[in-house]
Amino acid sequence: MAEATPHPLALPSGLLELCALLGPSRDSLRGPELVAQKKGASSLSALDPEVLSIFVPPFVSKEDTQLAGTNCALSKTRRRSFRKKREKPKTEPWKGPPPEDVSVPNGVDLLALPQLCFPGGVCVASEPKEDSVHFLVLTDVCGNRTYGVVAQYYRPLHDESCFYNGKMHWEPFRPPGAAAGCFVPFAVCVVSRFPYYNALKDCLSCLLTHLKLCKDFEVDNHIKDFAAKLSLIPSPPPGPLHLVFNMKPLQIVFPSRADPESPVVDLDLHLPLLCFRPEQVLQILTCLLTEQRIVFFSSSWALLALVAECFLAYLHPLQWQHTFVPILSGQMLDFVMAPTSFLMGCHLDHFQEVSKEADGLILINIDNGSVTYSNDEDIDVPDIPLLAAQTFIQRVQSLQLHHDLDLAHLGASTDLNEGRARRRAWQQGLNYQLQQVALQLLVSIFREVKNHLNYEHRVFNSEEFLKSRAPGDQQFYKQVLDTYMFHSFLKARLSRRMDAFAQMDLNTQSDEDRLSGMLPSPRRPTIEKMASRNSSSLHITHRRMVVSMPNLRDIAVPELPARNSSLRKMDSEGSRSSSTVPSVTPKATCSFKVPEIHFPLVSQCVQAYYSDCVGLLSKAMSLLAPDNSVLLARYFYLRGAVHLMQGQLLDALLDFQSLYKTDIRIFPADLVRRTVESMSGPERAQAERVPELRRLISEVVDKPGEAPKPDDRVKNFELPKKHMQLDDFVKRVQESGIVKDTNIINRLFEALTVGHQKQIDPETFKDFYNCWKEAEAEAQEVSLPSSVMEHLDKNECVYKLSSSVKTNRGVGKIAMTQKRLFLLTEGRPGYVEISTFRDIEEVRSTTVAFLLLRIPTLKIKTASKKEVFEANLKTECDVWHLMVKEMWAGKKLADDHKDPQYIQQALTHVLLMDAVVGTLQSPGAIYAASKLSYFDKMRNEMPAAVPKTTSETLKHKINPSAGETLPHAVDVLLYTPGTGSGIVVVTTGGSLRQELKVEENSKDPSTSFLGFQLLPEEQLWAACAGLDGVYIWSLRDLARPPQRVHLQDCAEVSCMIRVKKQIWVGGTGRSQGKYKGKIYVIDAQRKTVEKELVAHADAVKTLCSAEDRYVLSGSGSGEGKIAIWKVE
Repeated sequence: MAEATPHPLALPSGLLELCALLGPSRDSLRGPELVAQKKGASSLSALDPEVLSIFVPPFVSKEDTQLAGTNCALSKTRRRSFRKKREKPKTEPWKGPPPEDVSVPNGVDLLALPQLCFPGGVCVASEPKEDSVHFLVLTDVCGNRTYGVVAQYYRPLHDESCFYNGKMHWEPFRPPGAAAGCFVPFAVCVVSRFPYYNALKDCLSCLLTHLKLCKDFEVDNHIKDFAAKLSLIPSPPPGPLHLVFNMKPLQIVFPSRADPESPVVDLDLHLPLLCFRPEQVLQILTCLLTEQRIVFFSSSWALLALVAECFLAYLHPLQWQHTFVPILSGQMLDFVMAPTSFLMGCHLDHFQEVSKEADGLILINIDNGSVTYSNDEDIDVPDIPLLAAQTFIQRVQSLQLHHDLDLAHLGASTDLNEGRARRRAWQQGLNYQLQQVALQLLVSIFREVKNHLNYEHRVFNSEEFLKSRAPGDQQFYKQVLDTYMFHSFLKARLSRRMDAFAQMDLNTQSDEDRLSGMLPSPRRPTIEKMASRNSSSLHITHRRMVVSMPNLRDIAVPELPARNSSLRKMDSEGSRSSSTVPSVTPKATCSFKVPEIHFPLVSQCVQAYYSDCVGLLSKAMSLLAPDNSVLLARYFYLRGAVHLMQGQLLDALLDFQSLYKTDIRIFPADLVRRTVESMSGPERAQAERVPELRRLISEVVDKPGEAPKPDDRVKNFELPKKHMQLDDFVKRVQESGIVKDTNIINRLFEALTVGHQKQIDPETFKDFYNCWKEAEAEAQEVSLPSSVMEHLDKNECVYKLSSSVKTNRGVGKIAMTQKRLFLLTEGRPGYVEISTFRDIEEVRSTTVAFLLLRIPTLKIKTASKKEVFEANLKTECDVWHLMVKEMWAGKKLADDHKDPQYIQQALTHVLLMDAVVGTLQSPGAIYAASKLSYFDKMRNEMPAAVPKTTSETLKHKINPSAGETLPHAVDVLLYTPGTGSGIVVVTTGGSLRQELKVEENSKDPSTSFLGFQLLPEEQLWAACAGLDGVYIWSLRDLARPPQRVHLQDCAEVSCMIRVKKQIWVGGTGRSQGKYKGKIYVIDAQRKTVEKELVAHADAVKTLCSAEDRYVLSGSGSGEGKIAIWKVE
C-alpha cells in the first residue's frame, strides 16, 4: 500500500501572519445614519470598531493539493478566512473565537486590535477624508514582537449592496433630503513577524486603489487575494539580497537584514533628527539607556511608532527589553500608570491629561521637539558622557538629511518606480551612515567595559570601571549599570559575541590598544599614548577634571545652529577627523524579482508560481561569477525554502546542504531538523543514500543535544569575606583581573602565606588588591616630558618608579620599562640611561657608609659602561634588587628562546613582588616576594644555554595561550589524516593492490600511521605513532621491507612533514636528562639526520610549513607555544 505523502512544511519566515478588515458593524451604522438624516447634523457620533474579517495563511490547504482537476478556474479552495455575519443582531464587538479553520497567530489580541487600528475612535464623517496609515507593535506573553501596518480609508454609506453605486470616482452619495453626506471609516491591518513598515505601507496603498472602486461583496475577495500574495513571498535571508515584488502599480522592495544579528531596517532612520536637535536626541537616548518610563506624543499616529522604532534602532545591538506599546488608544491611557519601565505613545490631545495624572514620566513631544518631565523633582536623568556627546553632535551635523538638496543636481525621473528606487537608494545610504554614527556613540561610551571583564569566570568589576570614569560621567554610568539592557550587553561581551558593537570596537581601536588587549601583562600607557595625550589639549583638560574634580560641564558643547538647520553639509576643514561621519559606504546590494502570482489561488496556480520561483533562482545562480559565494548562498536558501513548499523535501535538503558548505551563518538548522523529522521512512532512506545528505543529517538531526547550553551568568566582582584555600584564591585573583595564569597565582599564594597557615584571610586579600590597584592608578598618571620620551621606543611603558634617590649619576627617580632602566633626574627633568636589561652583567644589593650609617645601595654593572651604577635606594633597595634581577633573567630567557612572553611574565612577577611587599609590610616581606623570582631561580638552577643548532634554526616563538588561565596544547597546525594500522595502495581503478605495514607496528594493533609523504624520488616516507623512527618504502618495489631512519634519543614520533628536500619530524626526546619536545631535520636524499632541535618544554604535537621558508611547531599543554623555525 502506497504511503501517504507527508504534509509540506510551512514556508520559513513568511511575510504574512494575519490580514484583517476592521470597522463598525453594519447594524451599528443604521441608528446614527437615521439620526443624521433627521437632524441634519454635520458630524455623527463615534462607533465601536470590531473585526469584520480575518485572513490567515495558508490559503491553499492539504485537500487542495490532492485535487485532480485540470481546470484551474473550477477548482475550489478551503476557506482560510472569517467574515463577520451581517445578520448577527448584536452590535457589541465580536468576542468569540474565530472559526476552527482560522488559527490566529500568537501575540495578536483580537479584542485589542480594533482599538489599535482605530486609536482615535470610529467617527462617521460628513465629508470624505484622506487615507491614512499608522503602525503597530504587538507583543505576546513571551515578549516576542509582531508588527502591524494599518491603512484607514473612508466609504460613503448609502445602501447595503454597493458603496460607490458603481461610480469610479470619489463622489459622495447623499440620500434624498439629507443635510450632509455620510462617510464611514474602515481599516485593513497587515501583521508580520518583521518590521517591513515602508514595504507593507506601499502594499496597502496599492490595495486601497482597488478597494475604493469595488462593491461591498467584493471587498473580502480583494483583501483575501492581497493577503494570499503576501503569504507566498518568503522573507529574504540575511545578507545583500533584497526581494522585489510587483504589486501594481508599484514595485515593492522587501530589504534583507545586514547579517543574522541585525534587525530589519525598513524605515527612514533620520526622522528623529528632523524632529529634535542633536542634544535632545542624546537626551532621549539617555532616557532609553537608563530605562526610564517614556511616553511619546504626536498628533500623527504614524510618527509615534516610526520615531520610537528609530530610537530603538540607534541602540542596536543593545535591546529595549521592557514594555513597548507605541500607540495607546484613548481607552488604554491607564497603561502609563504602570510602575515599571516602559516605552509608549499617545496622541497629543492627551498630553495634559497624562502629565497631570502620572508622575515620574519622560514626556517627549515629537511635534514641537521638546523633552519634559511630568514631575521634575523625582526624575534624575544624567547627561551622556561629554566627549562621546560632542563627537556625536559634530557627526550628526555633517550629515545631509534632505533628499531634495542631496539629489537636486539630478534630472527628474519620468518613471514612477525609477524615482522610488532612486529615493530608496539615497535613504539606504543615509540609514547606514546613521547606524554607524549611533554605533560609534555606543562604542565610545562602553568601549572600556571590556578592560574590567573576566571571561573565564564571567565577572564584571563594576567598582573599578566606575573609578575609571570622569566624575561628571559617573552618575550616568551608575544608572546604566543597573539596567536590564546593560546586563544583556555584559552577557554578550562575556560570551565574546562578534556583534555590531564588537566589530566596530575592533575596527576603530588603535594598533596600540589592539596589541595591549592581547598581552597578559598589566596594562600601562605607552610612550606613544603619553605623547598623544600631552599633545591633545582636550585630553589635558579632561584629565585635569578627573583629578581636581571641578564642575565637569565647564567645557561647553560647541554652539549649535537652530533646529533643522543642517540643510547643508558642514565644511570638513578645521573639524576633527574623529568627528566626521565615517567614509565607509554601505555594502552593495542585489535584488531578486519574485515572479507574478496567478489567480484564482488554487493548487495548480500556486505550484506554477513555485516552479517559476525555482526556475528564476536557478537561472540567477547560473549567471553568478564563480567567486560570488555570498549571493550563491542566498539563492540556495530561497530555492530550498521554495522546494519545501512544493513538497520536494529531497531537493530542499540538497539546497540546504549546499548552503551549509557555502555560508553556515544563515543555515536554518532548526528548519532542516524539522524537515528531516517530517520525512517518511522511504524518503529518509533515500536521503541517507546520498553521502552529503547523510553527513548533514548526522550533524544537524542525530546530534541535536550535543551542543552545550551557553553560560549566560554575569557576576559582579566582590572582595572575599571568608578565608581562602589555594583553589578559591586562584579563582578570586582571576576574577579580580589582576592575573589569569594559574601557575603565577600559585607562586603568589606561596608568597602571601610564607610563615603562616596555607590560607589567606579577607583582610590580606583586600590589602593586596588595594596595593595593586593603587600602583595601576599611579602608573596611569605618569607623565614624561618630551625630552625624555624621545629616548624611548614608542611601545615602551613605565611599569615602576622609585622614590627620589641619590645616585652616582645624579638625583632622581629610577624608572623601569619592559626594556631598560633609566634615571628621571629632578629639577629640570632629564633622561640618564642606566642600562638595558640585555646589557646587564651583574646586580648586587650592598651597603655604603655615610657618617655612622650604612645605607642600602643597589649596584648594577653593565657591559657597555665601565662605571658601575650605584643608587642609595634605602628601604626600597631589596625589592628593587629582586625586580631588576627578575627582569634581567626574563630578558635573557626571552633572547635565548626567542620568546618575548618571558619578558611579559617577568613584568607580572615584578609588579606582584611590589604589591606583596606593600601588603605585608613586615621584616619577612622581601623573603616572601622572592617566591615570585621565578626566572631568576630558573637561570641559576639551569644555567645551560639553548643548543647552538636550536638557537640558530629557531626564528621566533609565540604563545597562543597568552591571557589564558593555563596553556593549551597546540594540537593542529596542519591536518594530516591517519590511515589506520597500515597504508593501503590501490590502483587508479580503485582495486586493492597492496597493504604496507611495519613489523614493529604489527605487534600492537592500537598504533597507527600518523601520516606519509610522497617524494619525487619515488619514495614513500611514513611515521608511526609510538615508534622512534621513520620508515621509507621504494615505490618501485613495495614488497621490499622499508628502510628505517633511527632518531637519536627519540622517545616517540608525533608528526611529520616535507619541506623542500627535507623531512621534519616532531616528537618527544631526552635532552639534558629531561623529556622535551624535539624536532629532527632529515636530509631526504642522504636519509640522515641533519639537525636535532630542542624545540619545546613539552612534546611537539604538530608541524606546519609556511611557503617552504619557515616551519611552525606547536607544543603540548605543558607549554602551549608555537615556535617558528628558519628553513635552510
